[in-house]
Amino acid sequence: MLHPPELEDRPRILVVDDEKFIRDILADFLGLEGYFVRTASDGVSALEALTTSRFDLVISDLKMPRMGGIELLEAIPRVSPSTLTVIMTGFGTVETAIDAMKRGAYDYVLKPFKMEEVIHIVQRGIDKQRLTAENMRLKEAVSLYSVSEAIAASLSLEEVLETIGHSAIHEMRADVVTTWLEDGKGGFTERHSLLGGRLESSASLGVMDADVIVQHLMRSQNLVEHGANAHRFFSSVPEVPIVSLLVVPLKVTRRLLGWVALGSFTNALRFDEGHRKLFSIIGARAAAAIENARLYEDLQGTFQQTIHGLAKAIDKMDRYTSGHSDRVAVYATFLAKKLGLSEDVVAVVDQSALMHDIGKIGCVLNLNKPGKLTQEEYEVFKKHPQFGRDILEPIKFLHPLIPGVQLHHERWDGKGYPLGLRGTEIPLIARIIAVADAYDAMTSNRAYRRALPQDVAVGEIERCAGTQFDPEVALAFTEGIEEFFAERKSSEG
Repeated sequence: MLHPPELEDRPRILVVDDEKFIRDILADFLGLEGYFVRTASDGVSALEALTTSRFDLVISDLKMPRMGGIELLEAIPRVSPSTLTVIMTGFGTVETAIDAMKRGAYDYVLKPFKMEEVIHIVQRGIDKQRLTAENMRLKEAVSLYSVSEAIAASLSLEEVLETIGHSAIHEMRADVVTTWLEDGKGGFTERHSLLGGRLESSASLGVMDADVIVQHLMRSQNLVEHGANAHRFFSSVPEVPIVSLLVVPLKVTRRLLGWVALGSFTNALRFDEGHRKLFSIIGARAAAAIENARLYEDLQGTFQQTIHGLAKAIDKMDRYTSGHSDRVAVYATFLAKKLGLSEDVVAVVDQSALMHDIGKIGCVLNLNKPGKLTQEEYEVFKKHPQFGRDILEPIKFLHPLIPGVQLHHERWDGKGYPLGLRGTEIPLIARIIAVADAYDAMTSNRAYRRALPQDVAVGEIERCAGTQFDPEVALAFTEGIEEFFAERKSSEG
């Protein structure tokens, strides 16, 4: 049976007693006090009612057929953890009722009872429930504010979606959360979903109807539905009975980016307007963060295109250097991973290696002419790392690449250029690129010589470890290069 919204908001009482007269008189009086009341004749019937509906408080007789009050008292926390229980007894002594309270009852009523006493106990219980809910809501608000700050600080779309999911599960206690985003083709697709610990699989949780949800969200910010009323938002209705559905839109100005849907399949949790308002804080921050993350991804894409475009411009300077920047980047990236560097640092190594020779644009001479460079030409060549720094300096977003570009010709023994740094004074990124650059230079054809065999190039790096190259970086390269080529050959088929 569906109830109007005004009934849904009233405190809900379940009266359990095997005597119909007592059930009816309690239901009548509590109904007159403004409570929504249902009745059950024993503990088994009460548990069935608690499984399908939410109740704030249960008033239960102690002695009943099939299942008595104590058994019911012990079973209620498993199906409805937030429901309070008041025990009625006309048997034994007050000690019997006190024992029930030790087992988790909120209070007790001795038969024959006075209605004003029952109403007073019920009111205190409902007030306690309300205060507990307000305290919980305050804690949720504080937690969700912290979560919203974390979301706002992230530029990773995947991190934003993960944070949304975990906040819905852990802070809002949802059983399932799913985030849908626009797909760039005029529609919406599910981008992330997460199950709470109470559910084993999402297979029977139905499929949301994106078109119906979009139509609703474009008309209203409010989507909180319960039970069968929520079914109209599914193209495939959940096999597990849904208790409550909350959908929060993700909007930037008036544009709908998507939505976050929270589902409860537990009677103890019914989303209300307070939940919607709280999670709307997350939705507002998440929408802005998702937009920023997408803009950042676009910027990163432009960044990569810029770097690859400049790298190709360098390699176009001479046919003998074609592909050199790409190969150095591949070797340097492999080496950075071999050294156990973080993903962020590996990315900077890759980008720096692609750009390491950009300063050669400033060297107006043929660096790959047959024979050795003259001393004058060599001095001009030695300026290309500094030229590289000068080229990157005005471009703020390329600043992280400067150490690798400017210092990849420094030597471990301090005899390199342009600054003559030694040992660990040289940034690790530059030490990595130095090995990768030298290896590719030796194993590639040049106008003045043919490519050296791989084993000869590896032997040269081993020989120069501790003088030209960082010994640890050189060792990591020589130990891993065979495995690198084997893996690459295997991946290529």
